[in-house]
Amino acid sequence: MPRRKRTAGSSSDGTADSDDSAELEKTDGGGHTDSTVRSSARLTRASVRLSQSSQDAPPDVRQVAERDESPPRTPTGNAPSSESDIDISSPNASHDEGAAKDQKDSGSDPSHRPKRRRFHESYNFNMKCPTPGCNSLGHLTGKHERHFSISGCPLYHNLSADECKVKATERDKQEDERGQNQNEENRHATRHQAPTARQVRYKEKVQEMRKRRDVGLTKEQKEKYMEHRQTHGTTREPLLENITSEYDLELFRKAQARASDDLEKLRMQGQITEGSNMIKTILFGRYELDTWYHSPYPEEYARLGRLYVCEFCLKYMKSQTILRRHMAKCVWKHPPGDEVYRKGAISIFEVDGKKNKIYCQNLCLLAKLFLDHKTLYYDVEPFLFYVMIEADNTGCHLVGYFSKEKNSFLNYNVSCILTMPQYMRQGYGKMLIDFSYLLSKVEEKVGSPERPLSDLGLISYRSYWKEVLLRYMYNFQGKEISIKEISQETAVNPVDIVSTLQSLQMLKYWKGKHLVLKRQDLIDEWKAKETKRGTNNKAIDPSSLKWTPPKGT
Repeated sequence: MPRRKRTAGSSSDGTADSDDSAELEKTDGGGHTDSTVRSSARLTRASVRLSQSSQDAPPDVRQVAERDESPPRTPTGNAPSSESDIDISSPNASHDEGAAKDQKDSGSDPSHRPKRRRFHESYNFNMKCPTPGCNSLGHLTGKHERHFSISGCPLYHNLSADECKVKATERDKQEDERGQNQNEENRHATRHQAPTARQVRYKEKVQEMRKRRDVGLTKEQKEKYMEHRQTHGTTREPLLENITSEYDLELFRKAQARASDDLEKLRMQGQITEGSNMIKTILFGRYELDTWYHSPYPEEYARLGRLYVCEFCLKYMKSQTILRRHMAKCVWKHPPGDEVYRKGAISIFEVDGKKNKIYCQNLCLLAKLFLDHKTLYYDVEPFLFYVMIEADNTGCHLVGYFSKEKNSFLNYNVSCILTMPQYMRQGYGKMLIDFSYLLSKVEEKVGSPERPLSDLGLISYRSYWKEVLLRYMYNFQGKEISIKEISQETAVNPVDIVSTLQSLQMLKYWKGKHLVLKRQDLIDEWKAKETKRGTNNKAIDPSSLKWTPPKGT
């Protein structure tokens, strides 16, 4: 009998096909010809789940069946929770009758006929990558055969599956070489070791590669990029070649692959499932922001995937229509609480978590979308919130905020700090940090941020501490520098001062004493950057502060 063709609804991703099952039953009753063995080898994993009584199957099929006794897997890597999740009945009754007739003609026992299994629709086994034109094959990491999200889609990143595999092999080779070099260097390493010759050569190589990068795009490249953007829009990643150096572009590609690999591991562990309650974007004022992390909004809002937030009162809504109606009657144009600082368009409000509980809770939920380590959401009463805004003729727009405990036993001057994504890399984060230390100076205390810091927070604080110390060194005219005096004048914790001095290689141990070295090269470099930057309004003016330390809670 000629081989039956696969129906249009069949898939090649592991789902059971009833035509293949019927064909396998017919091969059990016939002779074991070469064509039968070849057709058996082409069967999918799910269609070769034979019963133990099928002893007369070809040897290669029997081996596959014995090897595949585990329960079927969902696209997330988890086994179905119950038998109800698997549909054992065939979707086509006429096809079942034809298969039974074929089996009867072959002389086999119908009672031992293997059950044809098909995954339940709730597991969405036919799930595909959302990128248009993608067949879900390959993975950005080069380590997986399939993907189901944009983060792992080679086509979205303008790559092919084979290119991803080649890049994965190159990355693994580089990691092995780096590990061998580090093991060899650690054998002879000391606590404060100068850069090795290999590290110096590598640094010079990177600097040379960055110098060779193209100054700008040619006319043909610009036309190519515009054509790509007009053709694909946001369904593809923009073309990145020639925008920066090849070294920096390769670093970016490595970071993308690593992030995609981490997401894939979480998905395989079941911590991230397709269609999970994760808010992907929020509409905030005139901005549409992509979220970074999960925030515990109520489930009825989180499952929408897109949230609409009033930028003044921070109330969250389900649709743009509700937001538009809310904005028509919302009387808020600035945060609640007292305005304690104003210079130009920048103001800072002090909001008491006990007096304005709902606003502070909404602020914490909003901040969690962009912070990884934040755990405070609803217990806001023991905290004060300092909200920075930028004012114009439409109202006061949220720039960022930091919170601090009203009574901190460890003298933490910041519990949580955030700059909104649309205002990042503009100097506002450093202004918030500087303002927190200004409050510590007024309180005549030494402050420090609460740990652990997020990745972006750690970078911001290290940059701020470096700038404070170099400015102090530049203005210092004495002969002996005391860490205690630096701490009292800048309100920075001595532990943070020491760690910053060590990172700048300005702290040395000599003859039983720790010495602070005044490195003139670093000070001159900082001063040159300050002069080049010029005067701007992205700095806190202590004279514009109108605030007295709160008494009690």
